[in-house]
Amino acid sequence: MAAWLLCFRSLSCLFCASATVQHCVAAPVSGVDGKLAYAHVEKLVAFGPRPAGSPGIASSQAYITDVLKKLKLQVDYQDFLANTPNGPVSMKNIVAKTSGAEPIIILASHYDTRLMTNAAFVGANDGGSSTGLLLELARVLSRHRNRSALWLVFFDGEEAQREWSETDSLYGSRYFVEKLKTDGQAQKIKAMVLMDMVGDRDLKIENDTSSTPWLMELVRESAKELGYARHLAPVQKGMVDDHLPFIRAGIPAVDLIDYDYGFNNSLWHTPNDTLDKVSAQSLKVVGDIVVRVIEKLGRKS
Repeated sequence: MAAWLLCFRSLSCLFCASATVQHCVAAPVSGVDGKLAYAHVEKLVAFGPRPAGSPGIASSQAYITDVLKKLKLQVDYQDFLANTPNGPVSMKNIVAKTSGAEPIIILASHYDTRLMTNAAFVGANDGGSSTGLLLELARVLSRHRNRSALWLVFFDGEEAQREWSETDSLYGSRYFVEKLKTDGQAQKIKAMVLMDMVGDRDLKIENDTSSTPWLMELVRESAKELGYARHLAPVQKGMVDDHLPFIRAGIPAVDLIDYDYGFNNSLWHTPNDTLDKVSAQSLKVVGDIVVRVIEKLGRKS
C-alpha cells in the first residue's frame, strides 16, 4: 500500500504522520475528560436507585440542573404524566441548549434506572455512564462556538415500569418527539446522537442496524480516525432504544451503546451494575467520538 501523510486539525483531534492509513493513530484533543465524566457517574450512583418518580431521580434532576446552570446553559424542562402499567407516573425530560445556527443537533441520554422491587439497582453503566458523559460533554461544548445549535437532552422513563413493550418503555423520548412534532420543530433537527451503556471497561460500540445507516457509518468512521477501531463491535445488532422515536419521525438518529456488558451481557439489568464496572477511559473514548461526529455534522450540508 502506498504511504500516506494525513494531517488534519480540528476540535477533537490532531492526526499524526503515519506509514499507512490503517496505522495512523490520532492524538485526541477534544477536551473531554473521562475522569470528570466518571465523577458525575459516581455522584449519580450515590443517589441510589433512580427509577422514574423516585426520590433518587429527584436528586438526580436537581444535580443535573445544577451542573447545567453553572455552565450558563439555557435549561428547559418537559414535565409530563406517563400512563404506565403501574398507573400514572410523573416524569421530567431536561433539555440544555447552546447557542448556534439551525439545524439543531441533539445529544441524548436517559438518566432513569430500571425499577426493581426486590433489589437495589443503581445503574452505574445503564443510565449512569451516559448521563455522566453527557454532563461532561456539556462542559466541553459550552466553551466552544459550535456551528450548529446543540440540545443536550436527558430523558426520563427509558426503562419499562414492568416488562419492556412498545407502550411500556421510552416514555421520555416518545414524549419529546411528539412535542417536537406538535411544536413544528421536527424539521429543524439535523441529527440525534444517543449514548447508552457507554462505561463498560471492555468497550465495544455496537454496529446498530436500527440507527440511520449514514449516521452509524459517520460514528464508525470517526472512531477509526481517532484510533479507536478496537472499540467497534464487528457484528451488527439491531437495538431498541431512545433513538427509535426519532427515526420513526423521520429524524436521523444513531445509538452509541455497548450491549455486551459482562460475559454474555450478564451484568445488564442486575444489581451487579455497579461503579467498579465503569471505566473513565471508556467514557473519554465515547466522548471523543461524539465530539468528532458533531464536527462532521457541522460541515455536512
